[in-house]
Amino acid sequence: MLRAPMIPTLLISFGLVAQSPVPSGPVRLSLQEAIKTSLEKNLQVQVAVETRESAQASILIERGSFDWTLGSSLSLGRAKSGGHDFTSAAIPDTETTTTTRNLSASVSKPFEWGGNLSVNYGSPIGPLYRSSTSTDPSFQPSPYHYASSLGASYSQSLLRNFGTNVTGSRLIVARKAAEAANFGYMKSIIDLVATTESLYWDVVYGQRNLENKKQALTLAQKQLKENRIRVEVGTLAPIEVTSAEASVAQREQDIIAAEAQFENAKDALIRALYPSTTRPESIELTDAPILSHITVDEKGAEKMALERRVELKSARLDVESKRILESASKNRLLPQLDAYVSYQGNSNTRESWSAVNTDLTGAKYPGYSAGLTFAIPIFNHAAKGTLAQARATRRGSELSMRDLELGITLEVRTAFRNVDATEKGVKAAEKTRIFREKDLEAEQKKYENGMSTNFLVLTKQNDLDSAKSAELQAQISYAKAVTTLEKALGNLLEARKLDLK
Repeated sequence: MLRAPMIPTLLISFGLVAQSPVPSGPVRLSLQEAIKTSLEKNLQVQVAVETRESAQASILIERGSFDWTLGSSLSLGRAKSGGHDFTSAAIPDTETTTTTRNLSASVSKPFEWGGNLSVNYGSPIGPLYRSSTSTDPSFQPSPYHYASSLGASYSQSLLRNFGTNVTGSRLIVARKAAEAANFGYMKSIIDLVATTESLYWDVVYGQRNLENKKQALTLAQKQLKENRIRVEVGTLAPIEVTSAEASVAQREQDIIAAEAQFENAKDALIRALYPSTTRPESIELTDAPILSHITVDEKGAEKMALERRVELKSARLDVESKRILESASKNRLLPQLDAYVSYQGNSNTRESWSAVNTDLTGAKYPGYSAGLTFAIPIFNHAAKGTLAQARATRRGSELSMRDLELGITLEVRTAFRNVDATEKGVKAAEKTRIFREKDLEAEQKKYENGMSTNFLVLTKQNDLDSAKSAELQAQISYAKAVTTLEKALGNLLEARKLDLK
């Protein structure tokens, strides 16, 4: 189906939420302009954008499980103590004040493959700083004492919790969920475009149907006028005027119904295009459906749909996520076997900070350790139950995906055949309308020459009106069928030159 050229590229991003002023008076809209307006202002698109952003944020949340963690502590202490010498009353009581300051720092990081690294610097063997004073005149204050240590350790899971697909499974699933959310965003755009086109063609139908009804009224009024003249000159019975008047009244009734249908269709389109902004007084549509021929074959259409449909892409991502979670659950049936290595460097008690750091950096007092830890839960019921749930969930996702594939295949076949049927229907309805026009023209000439009756002329007018309505309905049905097929194939956005960013 050929339409007016679409805009070359429509960038749809966070700018969708921007609102532009609505001009006063009637607004002229082509189909591509109506689609652009709906994408700019539709609330569901904004909701889809926020949903996509929320899914992207979940990646950061899961990545936070593998962030570096920096820790530190600082403590200050002051303590007093007293002493009494019971051997001699001449010796005065003593009082000692001890001041301590402790500082430690550490950094750690878990890795996606199941490892953990930890580095610490501090004073696990004693205060970092200590000094003492006393009221005893003979007391000699101790010098400042410094001590510290520097250690590092790394542990690695060898069986349970080993591998990026296990420890990092939640992060992988979060990434796939974000990708699926993007497909969900595209799906909302596709649905909106399809809905907008359907509403657009409803308005076009209402407008052209009203025009057809007005043309039918004109023909009926012309027939009534001619009948009255014939009655006046005595060549026609007065009863024939009554028949023509009844036909005019029927045409007026049809116009009233067509006007209501047209206004309702316009209101529905305006409501869809301007949900949260000032609405225009009226709209005027400039495009009309044009017949073309779909070149893709049915088998090719099915293959294209299975490759391009965003719902199916999202379902495949869901199956992949469920398989990853199942694999991680299966891993947790294994025993816990971890290897570790560590280094601990200490310093002697020094009177200066630089001397302490010299001991640490020079590995003057090193300590090393390495080993394995092993643990296995008896029966391991929790892990077995989790695995059973993961398998059931994965199978359910695979069945859902298969059901979706079958549904898409049926949808494409139905849409493909509907396009073919409506295309033939448009051609047949056009021929019928042409023949009805010729038939009415011939009957009117016969009536003018006294070879026909008023009843036959009015009947031919009714037949022409029905033929025009059928042709218009066939054209609109074809336009909607093409939209449905393009949506079923998954190429609706490409067909409308829409580029999602």
